[in-house]
Amino acid sequence: MKFMNKKPRKPIGKLVLASGVFDLVHYGHVHFLEEAKKAGGKHARLLVIIARDKTVEKLKSEPPILPEEQRRAIVASLKPVDEAILGREEFNMSEELREIRPDIVAVGYDQEQIEKQVLSVAKSEGLNIKLVRIGKFVASELDSSSKIRSKILGQ
Repeated sequence: MKFMNKKPRKPIGKLVLASGVFDLVHYGHVHFLEEAKKAGGKHARLLVIIARDKTVEKLKSEPPILPEEQRRAIVASLKPVDEAILGREEFNMSEELREIRPDIVAVGYDQEQIEKQVLSVAKSEGLNIKLVRIGKFVASELDSSSKIRSKILGQ
């Protein structure tokens, strides 16, 4: 009798791509990532791109509280996330989409700029990418990193 120590292979599902800053992770972030993964259906894989510190500073005119590698590690540890990677120093959605080739890109309620870039790149490159917008989760007064920061600072 042969002993086979092989685990059954998991079926490969759709690849869902999400991105964000994820500074001061809160339940709104978790909700976004859970819904993003659900958008891919059964056996979906969720890849999350974490914005680099320089990108955050450029977009928000202030640096994030947590450094990029810590933000990446925190997001990678969340249950719905299969992998979290740091974005490029010079964020370029067309390069990310061409390289990763996701089936679905999930965007948050406040990611209009990324939504426009994804739609534009998908059209110009002929990529078959479904875009899914994830609505805002509102359960408490502390539903964003900026609100958490303000509360800590007593503002």
